[in-house]
Order: sequence, then C-alpha cells, then structure tokens
Amino acid sequence: MKLIMSPTSPYVRKVRVLIREMGLEDVVPEQAVATTAFNSDATVIAANPLGKIPALVRDDAPTLFDSRVITRFLNDTNDGSMYPAGRIWETLTLEATADGIMDTTVSMAYEVRLRPEAEQSADWVEAQWQKASRAIASINDRWMSHLSGPLDMSHIAVACALSYVDLRHDVRNWRDGKGDLAAWHAAFVERPSMQATAT
Repeated sequence: MKLIMSPTSPYVRKVRVLIREMGLEDVVPEQAVATTAFNSDATVIAANPLGKIPALVRDDAPTLFDSRVITRFLNDTNDGSMYPAGRIWETLTLEATADGIMDTTVSMAYEVRLRPEAEQSADWVEAQWQKASRAIASINDRWMSHLSGPLDMSHIAVACALSYVDLRHDVRNWRDGKGDLAAWHAAFVERPSMQATAT
C-alpha cells in the first residue's frame, strides 16, 4: 500500500495521524504530490478520478479514497480501536462534524487563494465561516466529555480540523469563548503523531 498525500491537507493529516497512532508507518508509506483544485496531479487522478487526496493505493485491490473510508479501512484491517463499537455513533457524528469544519474552511481558503480577487465573494467566505464557527461552538458546548474519553477517530479529526483553521484562518480566533476546547486542543497537538504531521 501507499498513501497519496499532500501534507497541508487536513483530510490527509487525519490519515497520517491515525497511521502514527496505530504504528503503521512501515505498512503505509507516503507519496507526497503537489496538487490543487484547479490542477490535479496526474498521480492523484490515476488513483482517484475525482482528483482528490488522500488516496490509499492497494497492491491487490481497488484504491480507496475519502479520508473516512481510509481511516476506517486501516483501523478495521489492523485490529484498531479508533471506531469503538460502544460509542460508534458518537464517534462517527463528531468525526463528521470535524470534517464539516474542514469542508467549510478549505472552501474559504480556495475562495481567497485560488480565485481572482475580482471574482471572490466575501459573503460566501463569511457564510462558510459561520458554519464552521457554529460547529466549533457545538463541540465546545456538547462534546467535551467525549473528547475527554479514550482516544478515537473523532479526537484526531477534531484536532486536525482546528489545526487547519489555525493554519489558514488564524485571524478568526476560533478559541474566543471556547476555553475548554482550546485547552483540549493545546494538549492534543503535543502528541507525537500531531507533531510529526505539523506543517
């Protein structure tokens, strides 16, 4: 197997952190590519017709793509505990919330970084941020007990989403009024898996 990836993608980072948390670095080597929404790398297109990363190329089976598919596959085929049966629906819902934060904040970054200034929509950017902001507030208000429990995939997803907001949208100051989540994130990013995948 090999993981087609770009280190700044928050979706890729989810997979890379999982790999390190499960000790699979020697099982899943990484192939970094330079790819954008407007100019997909040929390697990425060959792996995923949508031109998106991450993609997990397998030697004897079809390539897997979408970070949630890849993390579930790696967990289930390596006897992992990142999707615990006893709290599976909570884990999946919180992971989906984190992925939604990624979706909206990646969209914001694309609007500003990839579109000509005359074509950019400030209203679009603000609408996307409002979605992300509501989701972040919801995690702070409703999910801290889950984040305080045993490590699962939702923890990784939330940490990667918030770290991406720091990378691309630090001026938004997501921590304001969200002290519990901010403290949790500050501790989580010290994990070796997060340090090894920081950009």
